[in-house]
Amino acid sequence: MTAVRQDAWSTEDDLILAEVTLRHIREGSTQLAAFEEVGEKIGRTSAACGFRWNSCVRKKYEEAISLAKTQRQKRSYYKKQPANPLQVAALGGLSEVEAGYFKIEGASEESLSIDAVIRFLRQWKGNLQENGRHLKMLEKELREKEEELANLRRVNEQLNKEVSEVQTDYRVVNDDYKALIQIMDRARRLAFLTEEEEELKTRFKMDANGNLERIE
Repeated sequence: MTAVRQDAWSTEDDLILAEVTLRHIREGSTQLAAFEEVGEKIGRTSAACGFRWNSCVRKKYEEAISLAKTQRQKRSYYKKQPANPLQVAALGGLSEVEAGYFKIEGASEESLSIDAVIRFLRQWKGNLQENGRHLKMLEKELREKEEELANLRRVNEQLNKEVSEVQTDYRVVNDDYKALIQIMDRARRLAFLTEEEEELKTRFKMDANGNLERIE
């Protein structure tokens, strides 16, 4: 009985899930069979594997899934064609392992029809052209992203420079403000002391009539 793990999925678990599922897709098997195989390998239930595939892993392998489906269609097509495996491999589109799928006992070299070869070559040419267009599109997107990144770096450098200048100006203004406050405070204290000194210097005396008279 497969143990049910409760720990989080690791990168290795996700990789095993992707590899096995893609292989089952290429071979024309079901995803359920793939999830059961993965569950046996990593100690999880097939339901947990299916949930992980559909919710997370599948999104990372969209192109690989599309390629696996294309390979499955090729296998399905060539299985129906009486072809010598060496001839199929010579077409350059299939590996020696893939060619083994089409081996038929007693098949002769003449059993490979010209129409089948032409269809295969046309399909292969179309795939190459499509891959070429896709590659050019990716290269264009890469260049655009690199230009965008370079622009963002320039903007970031300019903003950092402006922030540095503002901080410098702030420190200068703040120092000037503190110096001004100190000057005003000293001036205020000096004025207060001067007034007190003036008051202390002023003297009065009373004359014969009883009036106060200021003494200089």
